[in-house]
Amino acid sequence: MIGWFQRKRLVSKGMAIDRQRHTHGGEWRSVLETSPYARIGICLGYAAFAFFCGTYRAEPLQAQLFLLVGIFFVSSIMLLYLDIPEVWRSNSKLVLLFGSIGANLVLNRLFLFFSLYLEQAAIPGLIFWVPTAFAPLLITVLMGARAGLYTVVVAGVMESLLVAASFDHLIISLIIGFTAVFFSRNVRRRNDVVRAGAAVGVAGLICAIAFGLLGRSEPGLFLMQAILGIGVGVVTAMVVNSILPILETIFEINTNISLIELADLNHPLLRQLTLEAPGTYHHSLMVANLAEAAAQAIGANGTLCRVMAYFHDIGKLKKPEYFVENAGAAENPHDTLSPTMSSLIIISHVKEGVDLAVKNRLKKPIINAIQEHHGTSQIYYFYRRALQMAEDAKTGSEIMNLREEDVPDVPEENFRYPGPIPQSKETGLLMLADVIEGASRSLDKPTPQRIEDMVKDLVARRVAEGQLDESGLSLKEIRQAGESYVFTLKTMMHSRISYPKHEPLQQQPPSHGGTFQSAKRAPNQGGGGEGPRTSDSNLH
Repeated sequence: MIGWFQRKRLVSKGMAIDRQRHTHGGEWRSVLETSPYARIGICLGYAAFAFFCGTYRAEPLQAQLFLLVGIFFVSSIMLLYLDIPEVWRSNSKLVLLFGSIGANLVLNRLFLFFSLYLEQAAIPGLIFWVPTAFAPLLITVLMGARAGLYTVVVAGVMESLLVAASFDHLIISLIIGFTAVFFSRNVRRRNDVVRAGAAVGVAGLICAIAFGLLGRSEPGLFLMQAILGIGVGVVTAMVVNSILPILETIFEINTNISLIELADLNHPLLRQLTLEAPGTYHHSLMVANLAEAAAQAIGANGTLCRVMAYFHDIGKLKKPEYFVENAGAAENPHDTLSPTMSSLIIISHVKEGVDLAVKNRLKKPIINAIQEHHGTSQIYYFYRRALQMAEDAKTGSEIMNLREEDVPDVPEENFRYPGPIPQSKETGLLMLADVIEGASRSLDKPTPQRIEDMVKDLVARRVAEGQLDESGLSLKEIRQAGESYVFTLKTMMHSRISYPKHEPLQQQPPSHGGTFQSAKRAPNQGGGGEGPRTSDSNLH
């Protein structure tokens, strides 16, 4: 509160501006996200909840079973630490993972309670009603296939030990769970989730028929179980679809579904970019093509790369005329500015971009891409210009017998982006695509060899500067990405044939006294003298 009054007082005196830059995260959230104490508390809370679910059952748990569940729980934590470290290090994802498994336990408990206490039905008669695919389907869509497989195994074993006490339940949970992971690992639209739910229902149908035949049940009974299995699978997928947007917002997770929705070129920021900075807009589209192709070549998230490329330069909306792609034939505004001021304006597009992204509630990976796509690279043109001006000033000082100390130095840090350097493979690929696309515009004659040499030089320079050290890209992946950039640029910058000037043909008089109509029809007559017909459209 005191700081707010001090700021207002400074604004009233003209010593500060009445504007605050938006931020995209609180310090407290970052601390909770990585705190080891919070992680231990999450694990203990999940264990207590699981044992609590196991205490309410028809037969009380024996001490030996509690010991077995405890051993399995510790083993599952070790598996999580070894196989999915990115989930283990993120407390929010850990809450989501264990919360989904706990929700599966509750659903199993409720359905079996309904069976045992309300209708006195046998567990095998209700096992196909239980939505065991809920957690695997949800986690696979949100976190990927590996986390989904982990959920299948842990949820299936915990449910079988603590809730159902049935080997049949374990087998069916594993089959249905693996099916859910397989069909939802690459969902791109919300309809794909429903299709995955239908596949889960078919798997439940097959399991119902198989167990019905093995148990020699009545055909009508296991046929009804099979039909109910399909219905439960589809309903489970619809429930997952309905809560996905809520969970994505709460846990700041981005699925391919939300990214594709965000890639709509009718987004207000992109529409504004087309009107106020058309050169930047076209540059962003080209960078998106390069980055997505490179991501697909190395197995990274191409959809995320495309979306990040669309928005990475939105900060140029504040002063679009100061960037070369939007200058056109107009006078260069940097000609009247010092190199330091020009550098400040160029660097400011990163901070302005973050400000716009937070204001428009863009996803966190996009905000990170805006911050990281230049890393700590140098604005070389204006730095060299500043050095040249300093050298000229020193020469002038010698002529005028001035002291050399009177000539100001040129701090290199004033001509570098603030960073940080790319922290993910996708932002590393975006950085390379951005600098390569920009440099490709300066090629006079973009021959394949020149394109290849340019890409190799720019990639090697970024590697030598250490800009990709924290991106997670291996040297093999960087080489594969470079080959992808070369191939994409060659297809984008292919040469075209030069068209001859259009000159009207003079009408030749008919020979041998023929009429004009007969001469006009002559090319359409059959004969060996007719050549192939070509049109302009065939030359593209």
